[in-house]
Amino acid sequence: MTDALPAHLVDADWLAARLGASDLVVVDATTHLPVPADGAYVPASGRADYDRAHIPGAVFADLLTDFADPDAAEPWTVPSRDRFVAAAEALGIGDGARVVVYDQHDGFWATRLWWQLRLEGFDAVAVLDGGLPAWRAFGGQVTDAVSTPRPRTFTGTRRPALLRSTDQIADGLGDADTLLVNVLAPETYRGEVTNYARPGHIPGSINFPVFQIRNAETGTLRPLAELRAAAEEAGLLDPDRTVVTYCGGGIAATGIAHVLALLGRDDVAVYDGSMTAWAGDPDLPLVVGDSPH
Repeated sequence: MTDALPAHLVDADWLAARLGASDLVVVDATTHLPVPADGAYVPASGRADYDRAHIPGAVFADLLTDFADPDAAEPWTVPSRDRFVAAAEALGIGDGARVVVYDQHDGFWATRLWWQLRLEGFDAVAVLDGGLPAWRAFGGQVTDAVSTPRPRTFTGTRRPALLRSTDQIADGLGDADTLLVNVLAPETYRGEVTNYARPGHIPGSINFPVFQIRNAETGTLRPLAELRAAAEEAGLLDPDRTVVTYCGGGIAATGIAHVLALLGRDDVAVYDGSMTAWAGDPDLPLVVGDSPH
């Protein structure tokens, strides 16, 4: 079956009907970020989860190694173009492929790879709504058999407008044409709790918590009409403003970028270093409390 891939999102029913198609590449992007008692994040690969059970035919993408800059101060930082292309091609991602990404728990690792592919100019990619839990709930089978990717050539051109660095965020503070969006929990935004070097939020940023976008029982996205209403109220669909999302390390921020793409706004940028990089520099300002400023 060679019908077009829906823009940005597919459900388990869509995937089940096309599983095994020669141009379909299903990617498990599971990664873990447990927080021990001392509050420090400890990123871990989800390879063991993939090895135990995954969607038949799926390949595994290691976002901590193959799809990250090994020399960066923060984990899973966007790698060089050459490193990314090599990792994508090794999984069979490239020209002529349709890619469906999922993960096995919160969905934000799937949206991270979705965003990275779009950053590198690859648009034939969608996220499986609800990930592996939704696939299982649908009745989809799982396997521990490792798939051999079909070689492909990855082309396309990087879109720098979808990525922000710490310097770019610092230089743009106070820019009325940019809406900076903190997607962390309200208490983290206010600085009441933190897992970073310092508490608070970047000056001028509003709070739009990412965990509000999903149905708590199913893990799938809330109805688009509800998401649109919330996004419009927050000003995220204002065509006259550039939207930049951030979180703790550039992962959950891609969840809001993904939702906004579903709502027709596919130009949202992500601050890759996010609070890990910003709070780690004592010279950069932070705001504590409800007010953006």
